[in-house]
Amino acid sequence: MHDRAMQALYLLALDPIAETLGDPNSYGFRTQRSTADAIEQCFNALARQHAPQWILEGDIRACFDGISHDWLLAHIPMETAMLQKWLKAGCMEKPVLSPTETGVPQGGIASPVIANLALDGLEKLLKAHYPPNTKRAQRAKVNLVRYADDFIITGSSPELLEHEVKPLVVQFLGERGLELSPTKTHLTSIEDGFDFLGQHLRKYAGKLLIKPARKNIQRFLGHIRDMVKANKQTTAGELIAQLNPVIRGWANYHRHVVSKAIVITVDTAIFRSLWSWATRRHPKKSGRWVAKKYFRTHNGRQWTFVGTCVGPQGQPYELALCRAGDMPMQRHGKIKGAANPYDPQWEVYFEERLGVKMTHTLKGRRQLLYLWKHQHGLCPVCHQKITRLTGWHNHHVIWRTHGGRDTTDNRVLLHPNCHRQVHSPALDVALSRSARSV
Repeated sequence: MHDRAMQALYLLALDPIAETLGDPNSYGFRTQRSTADAIEQCFNALARQHAPQWILEGDIRACFDGISHDWLLAHIPMETAMLQKWLKAGCMEKPVLSPTETGVPQGGIASPVIANLALDGLEKLLKAHYPPNTKRAQRAKVNLVRYADDFIITGSSPELLEHEVKPLVVQFLGERGLELSPTKTHLTSIEDGFDFLGQHLRKYAGKLLIKPARKNIQRFLGHIRDMVKANKQTTAGELIAQLNPVIRGWANYHRHVVSKAIVITVDTAIFRSLWSWATRRHPKKSGRWVAKKYFRTHNGRQWTFVGTCVGPQGQPYELALCRAGDMPMQRHGKIKGAANPYDPQWEVYFEERLGVKMTHTLKGRRQLLYLWKHQHGLCPVCHQKITRLTGWHNHHVIWRTHGGRDTTDNRVLLHPNCHRQVHSPALDVALSRSARSV
């Protein structure tokens, strides 16, 4: 625990450096970035009519286990003696201690950031060979999208990617003691499509569509079936309580892509698994009896699996299964490549993104209502009403770049123009809940 606490302490200083040095289109293990941002960047690079038609799908073999210690000690901007202790500590499995001659310790608090620092610079290298806004870059159409050790590089032809781009990547990785996985690295046409981060990207008659990948769907449904089979003797309510977080998480992950038809198919497959579970429990009962006991109709057509749970005070209540098709589908707004959550110049930008994110979730809307009520619906700068017509921005009283938290006691709602005024002269907003003032 002492070692992990020390890593967390050093990470407080290392992470801002990593964000400053990070590639614009690197999204894995970075603050305020996600897989949805990476997929949206893929859409931006491939959706246009004259977009590149070929993709180099790259995967680094044993990335966390293979990074050269010598390279890390020479290039990671932190105390060398401490970094060397982390890298050479070894791995304890049961009573056996295995030495670590290469790589970073998997599961270490700072390991993802150190790995990102090792891989940052690839996009800069590609831009140096294909400078933006030049005829060479316009012909090559080279774009990089990276999430941790998985990445894609677009190009105008397979020859360009194989003979020009791939050698650059191999040389870049070789300096760090890494190499591409030959089984997972290959060239693909956008017309044939490819899988990336659980999504399938493919052009149909010139139109790019992004859908949940077939392997991802099969893995998810297999997990659901295993959970149903493992709970043959549990009550319907207990089974629903276990399934709901899994279904909701999968649906939320894919709600930013073209997945409406697919989630309906997924709901049908889940319904069949639960129908088999219910009929197996009551082999002597009719199908109508089983349907009446475990299922309710929704909108006169859709069936919902229900069960009874017991509350903390012993009171029974009915719990319904979450349907993936009921999750709202919504386009994701990609983060700007240069955005840095540790730079005060980007504070307003991230506060605006937080406000948009909050309006799309039930928890976020409750927090907005809580803040609005405690401000009596007034902006603490101009003391005028905050309405849907005027709009609002989230403002952190203690800026996040200065160590402020995301909790409601550190946030107020301001008019957009008042928000800009507060950030322009660096004014402060008081924390009085009854009547906030500047």
